[in-house]
Amino acid sequence: MSAATWWALLPVAVVVLGFALRQHPARVVLVAALSAGLVGGMGVVGLLETLGSGFLSVRYLLLIVLALPVIAQVEAHGLRALARRLVGSWRGARPGRLLLGYLALRQGSSALGLTSLGGHPQMVRPLVAPMAEAAAEQEPGGADASERERTRALAAATDNVGLFFGEDLFLAFGAVLLMQAFFAERGVELAPLEIALWGLPTALLAFLIHGVRLLWRDRQRGRA
Repeated sequence: MSAATWWALLPVAVVVLGFALRQHPARVVLVAALSAGLVGGMGVVGLLETLGSGFLSVRYLLLIVLALPVIAQVEAHGLRALARRLVGSWRGARPGRLLLGYLALRQGSSALGLTSLGGHPQMVRPLVAPMAEAAAEQEPGGADASERERTRALAAATDNVGLFFGEDLFLAFGAVLLMQAFFAERGVELAPLEIALWGLPTALLAFLIHGVRLLWRDRQRGRA
């Protein structure tokens, strides 16, 4: 490999090193983007112009950029603590049951195209994960650091499952339209509704499998 090829891999190395050192994801992605632009010969001005034109052409990303600071401020002023207190006052709360309800909400809203109602930065980190942790602390034996980490991971996985298998049921989802175009090029005419309905059995199985996993987790912890 030439020296230029090795330099092209610098952004990948930045991402790997940043996550290995447990740096903040936003900081890692920002540094990786800057390094990619510099390696590509864009320079600082060229990189800023590219980012600006990209945001103008895809303006809905501005909502995400503006929402993240708001979420950070709300979280800094006690949102996580409020969520923990709310669940802490709920007798009989269990992480699996709580996450099962969130799974139903996340998958159902994603099937309607409302994918922005959940997500790791705006929902899991400030609300869902703290609530699940508070529920885990009410279980026999409480929750040590290792159990809290497992609970956070399970909350993140629940969001992923709900989004991934729910959005396939939305008629205007990009993957559904891509499959429709793929079949149309080969002479097979399918409506988006037909393709979405074929995703329904998979979505139901994903809900059942992950739901059983969540409830099984509660049962195992209840025996501890």
